[in-house]
Amino acid sequence: MPNTPTHARSRASRYIGRHSQGYLLLETMIAIGIFAIGFLAVGTLILSTSRNNTTGNIATQATMLASRTLENLKSTADLTTLGTVDEHGPIDYRGDAGGIFWRSWSVSDPVGFDSSRRITVTVRWDRLGQQRRVELSTITRGNGT
Repeated sequence: MPNTPTHARSRASRYIGRHSQGYLLLETMIAIGIFAIGFLAVGTLILSTSRNNTTGNIATQATMLASRTLENLKSTADLTTLGTVDEHGPIDYRGDAGGIFWRSWSVSDPVGFDSSRRITVTVRWDRLGQQRRVELSTITRGNGT
């Protein structure tokens, strides 16, 4: 009778019953560790997304500022009145004083006949210790064309 399956089962359950103290605590600690790693990963993801979103917003503001400046310079009636290089800053995204952007432009005569001008507008700023910039360029005859 000692080799019957019921006898073996009861002996195993007695062994597990006596030696299983602390397994529930160990399983709980492992689960807490896994959840902690998951929460850290989600927190890192949120911070990274927020930082990239802010960087994208700033780049969009800089591009809009450069575009508005380029359109204003293109609409100048007499292109010869435009200086060759000009810089303004610090300015905000509307062009008002007091922001994070530095705006500059250069005007050159690409053909050499005083009939057109190449206008290049650069907007630069510092973000997270790096200098970034947006540069837009066009060739125009003035009066918005």
